[in-house]
Amino acid sequence: MPIKSKVRTIPDFPQKGIMFRDVTTLIKDAEGFKEVIDKFIERYRDYDFDYIMGMEARGFIIGGALAFALGKGFIPVRKPGKLPSESISHEYELEYGKSTLEIHTDAIKKGDRVLLIDDLLATGGTALAGAKLAEQLGGEVVEMAFIIDLPDVGGRKRLADEGYKVFYLIEFEGD
Repeated sequence: MPIKSKVRTIPDFPQKGIMFRDVTTLIKDAEGFKEVIDKFIERYRDYDFDYIMGMEARGFIIGGALAFALGKGFIPVRKPGKLPSESISHEYELEYGKSTLEIHTDAIKKGDRVLLIDDLLATGGTALAGAKLAEQLGGEVVEMAFIIDLPDVGGRKRLADEGYKVFYLIEFEGD
């Protein structure tokens, strides 16, 4: 069964007019979750990078599994106040408001190459914030990977316009 069929759509969440694409049904499905990780392994097996950087919270699930499978370290990017050591933050726009992300100051050092991963690409704000944090610490984002792209929202174009490479497994276009 295709990955897309295992993603649940929840209308009007977190606010009216948003069609929320919920990957919890996909990652709950053992075959679906394995297929997602296998496709990412296939893509990134021979990529030159040092760490996988996962965006809170679903990026932790995908990124952690992929980091384990590829023998890479995992760097969490968290919501404010969740990291126990010295951190830096970046505020950004969501499609329905503002948010802030943080990373430990010692998570990335100059010259480290990171693969940024999250479940879904909408406006690109979360991914861009993660990239800015990595770069502020001297790292380089080699690519951004997502299970889902929502092309109608414009995040892929926004990230490409900023010079980032983007990879995704499926898209929900116009629905």
